[in-house]
Amino acid sequence: MQRYDRTLKLFGEENFKKFQNTKLILLGVGGVGSFALDSLYNTGITNITIVDFDTYEESNMNRQLGSHGNIGKVKVDSLKEKYPEVTAINEKITPEWIDNFDFSQYDLILDAIDDIKPKVHLIQKYYTKVITTSGSAKRLDPSKIEYKSIWETYNDPFIRKIRYELKQRGFKKKFKVVFSSENPNCLEKGSFEAVTGSFGFMMASLAVKKILNSKK
Repeated sequence: MQRYDRTLKLFGEENFKKFQNTKLILLGVGGVGSFALDSLYNTGITNITIVDFDTYEESNMNRQLGSHGNIGKVKVDSLKEKYPEVTAINEKITPEWIDNFDFSQYDLILDAIDDIKPKVHLIQKYYTKVITTSGSAKRLDPSKIEYKSIWETYNDPFIRKIRYELKQRGFKKKFKVVFSSENPNCLEKGSFEAVTGSFGFMMASLAVKKILNSKK
C-alpha cells in the first residue's frame, strides 16, 4: 500500500475503502478528462470506465495526458496501457448511445463531452449522478474556475448553448457545472494546460467529495 501512503494519510482507511468500492464512468478523455482520470486513479479510485472514440493528434500534445508518444493511437486504448485497471470503451458518445448504455451500475458519471447534443441529453437524463464541465479553451487563469448553478453561469458561450437547449427541453432542475468566469481570450480554440488540467482536477475533487459524503 506504499503507493497510496499519502492518500491514506489524508483520507483515512475508511474513506479509502469507499474509493476502492466506487465505480465511475468518465465520458471524454481529452484535455479535461485525462487529468480527471489521472487524479482519481492515482488516489485509488481505479474502477473507472472511460469512453471516447478519438485518436491522438499532434495538436493534442499541449494539453492532453497520454498524447506524447501515442500520435495516431486510439485514446482509450493508450490510456488503458497507462491505467491498466480501467475499462476502455472506444465509442462515439451520442444521444442514442447514451439511451442504449446501462449507467445504473455507476455511482457517478463524469461528463467531459465536447458536443452539445449528447451533453444536454446526458444532463437531462442523469442529472442526479452527473458532474459536468464546460470547455476549458480560450482561458488563461485557473483561479476563475467555479462550480456553480448552470442558471447563474456567465462569460461562457458553450454553457450558454447548453443552458438554452436544456430550457428548450423543459429542464428546470437545480444543476451545477464546472465553468470559467474568465472572458475568452481568443476566437479559436486556443488552450493552456494549466487551465485545462485545472478543469480536470476540479472534476476529480468534486467526485471525491461526493464519494466521501455518500452513505455507501
